[in-house]
Amino acid sequence: MRVALVINTSWNIWNFRASLVRALQAAGHEVLAIAPPDDYSARLETELGCRFVPILMANKGTNPVQDAALTRRFYQIYRRERPDVVLHYTIKPNIYGSLAARLAGIPSINNVSGLGTVFIVRNLVSRVALGLYRFAFRFPRKVFFQNDDDRQLFLRHGLVRPEITGLLPGSGVDTDRFRPAAQFTRQTPFVFLMVARVLYEKGVVEYFEAARIIRAAEPGTRVQLLGGLDEAGGVGVPRATFEEWLAGGDIEYLGRSDDVAAHLHRADCVVLPSYREGTPKTLLEAAAVGKPLVTTDVPGCRETVQDGHNGYLCQVRSGADLAAQMLRVLRLPDADLQRMGRASRRLAETKFDEKLVLDQYLTAVGEVGGRR
Repeated sequence: MRVALVINTSWNIWNFRASLVRALQAAGHEVLAIAPPDDYSARLETELGCRFVPILMANKGTNPVQDAALTRRFYQIYRRERPDVVLHYTIKPNIYGSLAARLAGIPSINNVSGLGTVFIVRNLVSRVALGLYRFAFRFPRKVFFQNDDDRQLFLRHGLVRPEITGLLPGSGVDTDRFRPAAQFTRQTPFVFLMVARVLYEKGVVEYFEAARIIRAAEPGTRVQLLGGLDEAGGVGVPRATFEEWLAGGDIEYLGRSDDVAAHLHRADCVVLPSYREGTPKTLLEAAAVGKPLVTTDVPGCRETVQDGHNGYLCQVRSGADLAAQMLRVLRLPDADLQRMGRASRRLAETKFDEKLVLDQYLTAVGEVGGRR
């Protein structure tokens, strides 16, 4: 079959769906990558072997005229390319892509990978989004969620029929590629690492606050941040503000990298103080390489940590509590730090291995495409 993956950036396909592309190809399917063009678009073709189909899409904001035009662009592409199944990810493809697929007579499978600011901030935009989800989600043949909190939220609001929902362990993690180091090493000085785009909703403000507290209590501790700036839509930290924060000297900013695993291996503990997630890929990768985790006790994040076993949960939007949990990890003896890392690895292998995700997708694509 011809299977289309539709996401809001080519980078997203490259970083989070490459294994799915390969699995679909190995099963004999042709894969189309439909996304706005960026630096990773060419790599989808040259390195993953799927055909890239560009689409103009503004990732943020709700403008009825622009959204109607986006639905029309999706429809035109679907009519021209005639995929047998469309896999939608992220908010706008999930909503407007689903409408277009219905109009084009093509079955779709949606993935709710995180609810973003739409459900974190309750305002007119979020109410509009609820209505759009309720209408658009009448049409997919299957809707996957990455944690049960999100699934239950959609069911409570009557946004989706329970019989078409499925539950995935995030986007999974390649436990063969992400493996612990052959020998345990504690860095001197101790190294914390956060891997995320520089967005307020990722808890960047709280991370900077926690860094100041930690470095005052344990001078010399290294607190690192890996991830790109994203000022689009007003949800990212403005560059000028971010540079002002960095001038305080408590955070080492590492920019962006295609080799996240190397940075994970050089850290002692991986931190993500996000306000809400689907299931964060970076924490799954950190668990797979055997690192203790500190994250917030919110949907999506809490699934990755068994509190006190492979890390600690902290209060959301609290830099002070985040610092307290990070200091608990820092002050662990080597044996306990190593034990936590081993527990993270076991959790990655048993609960979050990407093979579990790929099997469900291949089954769903076969069923949906076969019925068509």
